[in-house]
Amino acid sequence: MTDRNKPTGLTRLFKAFGNSMKGFVGVYQHEAAFRQELLLAVVLVPLGLYLGQTGLERAVMVGSVLLVLLVEILNSSIEAVVDRIGLERHELSGLAKDLGSAAVFLSLVMVAITWGLILFGE
Repeated sequence: MTDRNKPTGLTRLFKAFGNSMKGFVGVYQHEAAFRQELLLAVVLVPLGLYLGQTGLERAVMVGSVLLVLLVEILNSSIEAVVDRIGLERHELSGLAKDLGSAAVFLSLVMVAITWGLILFGE
């Protein structure tokens, strides 16, 4: 498809939305870690909205939780591409998957620090 044939305007937005929904369905169906983190988000997002004292606190608490889901989706996409290339063990494939996992871990640490500082700081 050339640039001239690419959808524009509302058509592009509808197609992009459809692709996003396929991505959400795919990560939900194929990634247990995403399902677990989504369950955590279902609990923590309303809790963050309730416990935050200011709009900024609520935004940071909820945003840190949503960031975990975002990073998990990116990690899952890295894993899918690596697995698509080949299932044989390769040092760089392992490194790519480990780096994605480290990013998810750091996002979870960020949630703990953010929530801890807001709820128990000062």
